[in-house]
Amino acid sequence: MPSYAELSALLAPAHTVLLTVECQQGVVGTDSALPELAREARTSGALANIGRLVDAAHETGVQVMHAIAERRPDGRGANSNARLFRAADRLPVQQLSGTSAVRVAEPVQVAEADLVVRRLHGLSPLAGTDVDPLLRNLGCRTLVVTGVSANVAIPNAVFDAVNLGYTAVVPADAIAGVPSDYTPAMIRNTLALVATVTTTGDILGSWKRVRRAR
Repeated sequence: MPSYAELSALLAPAHTVLLTVECQQGVVGTDSALPELAREARTSGALANIGRLVDAAHETGVQVMHAIAERRPDGRGANSNARLFRAADRLPVQQLSGTSAVRVAEPVQVAEADLVVRRLHGLSPLAGTDVDPLLRNLGCRTLVVTGVSANVAIPNAVFDAVNLGYTAVVPADAIAGVPSDYTPAMIRNTLALVATVTTTGDILGSWKRVRRAR
């Protein structure tokens, strides 16, 4: 893990964006289409930690962006080229545009200054969406990636961020996947090779020092 000084420099508010990935009611909420994943996100503390990070980002002046996965009721433009997409079509809860399923779930709070980016296709919050151009217009150099799932969307987001030239920071206790022992193994063997892995507490501490220095 980086030193406090290194992490503070990396997470300077002027060039940092906090990204929440699929922290929506239909995924991590009480009426999730994926109850096992929702349960893991909550019982592991990951969702609560994401809420803490979002609150701290709002207080510190760090830009927050929420990446939401959804689909049109008619399915137009959605992928069907993988088993995951076909399975999602049969789930009892659908991530339909305009429904409660695609609203950001508690305890994550959406502030007026936050950006919400919605995608109708694919596996990645970045590929083929507005996320990258928005990050560039914001002057982002460091992208803090949080959310679900550690199985698919989180590694996609990290790889795409690195390929696009951003430095990815992953608070290991603010992402979740299934089964529970998969996430730490994936972080250790995959994400740690391409991202700066840290903790929610260390990020909160870094931003707290920024607020004290004002």
